[in-house]
Amino acid sequence: MCFAMDKHLGRWNFLTGGRLVTAAVAKKVLVVDDDPDARIFISNLMTAHGFEPILAESRTEGLRKAIDENPTIIIIEMMMSGEGGIQMYRDLKRDLKLSRIPVIMLATIDRKLFFKWHKIHGSRAARSKPDVYLEKPLEAEELIRVTNELARTEAVNPVT
Repeated sequence: MCFAMDKHLGRWNFLTGGRLVTAAVAKKVLVVDDDPDARIFISNLMTAHGFEPILAESRTEGLRKAIDENPTIIIIEMMMSGEGGIQMYRDLKRDLKLSRIPVIMLATIDRKLFFKWHKIHGSRAARSKPDVYLEKPLEAEELIRVTNELARTEAVNPVT
């Protein structure tokens, strides 16, 4: 049996018995939230829809896992203690490789207020808006919809 990973399409190609068999590889989604219940909820949701969740409970752990795991998408809770979510977003946007990973920002504050605050207080590296901003409480269907959209976009323009 011979096999090879097609990184751009996220699948393994197997050559066995003269036949080519393709198996999809679950796309990795890094979930960074200091609330264990939220991490479990999002993790279960991602798993149920074919994604491989990677969990982190702090900015520091999230950044380390983003570097080590190279996720397809990163979901960050903005209101983690000590500006953890906001600072993590800024850190991601300052890094050449990590800045290309789509980010879903979750928060309990109104979208307009967030973007106004972000514009005033964001550094130059972080002036770009998150790819998606979702207000809590989360609607599971909406989170899955935007995650699928971002995963399809990433498949066309992979992060290398």
